Amino acid sequence: MMRRVVITGVGALTPIGNNVNDFWQSLKAGESGAGPITKFDVTKFKTKFACELKDFDPLNHIDKATARRNDAYAQYALIAVEEAVKNGNIDFDQLDKNRIGVIWGSGNGGIDTFQQQVTEYVQGDGTPRFNPFFIPKMIVDIASGVISIKYGLRGINFTTVSACATSNTAIIDAFNYIKWNKADMIITGGSEAAITECSIGGFNAAKALSTNNENARTASRPFDVSRDGFVMGEGAGAIILEDLESAQRRGANILAEIVGGGMAADAYHLTGTHPEGEGAYLGMLAALDDAGIGPEAIDYLNTHATSTPQGDLSELRAAERVFGRESKLNISATKSMTGHLLGAAGAVEAIACIKAVQENVIPPTINVKEVEPAYKGVFDLTLDVAQQKQVDYAMSNTFGFGGHIATTIFKKYED
Repeated sequence: MMRRVVITGVGALTPIGNNVNDFWQSLKAGESGAGPITKFDVTKFKTKFACELKDFDPLNHIDKATARRNDAYAQYALIAVEEAVKNGNIDFDQLDKNRIGVIWGSGNGGIDTFQQQVTEYVQGDGTPRFNPFFIPKMIVDIASGVISIKYGLRGINFTTVSACATSNTAIIDAFNYIKWNKADMIITGGSEAAITECSIGGFNAAKALSTNNENARTASRPFDVSRDGFVMGEGAGAIILEDLESAQRRGANILAEIVGGGMAADAYHLTGTHPEGEGAYLGMLAALDDAGIGPEAIDYLNTHATSTPQGDLSELRAAERVFGRESKLNISATKSMTGHLLGAAGAVEAIACIKAVQENVIPPTINVKEVEPAYKGVFDLTLDVAQQKQVDYAMSNTFGFGGHIATTIFKKYED
């Protein structure tokens, strides 16, 4: 018999809030996290803005030694996890640490560390004077390692990488391992710190980023006819998944239940989505099948919707195939506020779904002035203003370069 899996803690570090409460309040208020890039000189770059963290100093959360040994993406992971552990009221010393794991995701890992070290080598005299922390700071799996080390967790431990589907893939893996009785609790989620010269330059070269520098705060405009690319974001989302019986034994505050996960592939193009959203369609169907529910049960869909011309339209086509044009489904694209957190997007958007289920509130899609003509009036895109609505089931889509598809479904918890 498959075990039920619940959420007992969440933590968030985002461009619109450095903790879950601030993030959620900003989402409901429709606040944009976009602004000029401050991390490097953007004079020669096509894109000069992003969704950076605000009023953030890692030393307010971790000590200097930990900060020095870890790239920003791993720092973000540690900080988000600490919040999730605290609000989950988890005392690991009272639990079997051999049955607690970490499955963490990042699409780029320590890309800033890699850039810095290679630049210093190239600009030097040719002598390889690499920092002894270079490799562990750079590799993409180190966040899951440092999380387990901090808390002494000896269970399942690995990292997922599926580009922008990464942390949804991590959540699905964690869900399955607990469901299959391979673990009692898993810390999962994802983190990304990719607002760097090579990331912005590379995504510009791929024509993926918005270049609407004059209107940075409104440049992320999913579903709008004038959208021209995504806005880079950074941060982390952490989620504690736990076997229901384990959570009940320790008197945990159960936030929601995860009931389905589906994965598929577009099998179409390195960076572009299938025009008809074939992979997205299959991923959503797989998640529904895993949850044992029909499409009519879903009250809210948090779309991948990055604000790219082809991607947003293909996702709407896939949603139409799954839910039908007469669906009462509410849709929103929270990337219109947070920007695109790449490998961390799925975790942050999963938290938005969990909060929507908890509070019966649909966060809005902002910055949309003219919806794609074919979808005017077809779905409730929850434009500009959050909506009160009974939310029993929420679905979250994530898609990654390479055609990776991952979809999760969260349910209001009932005894």
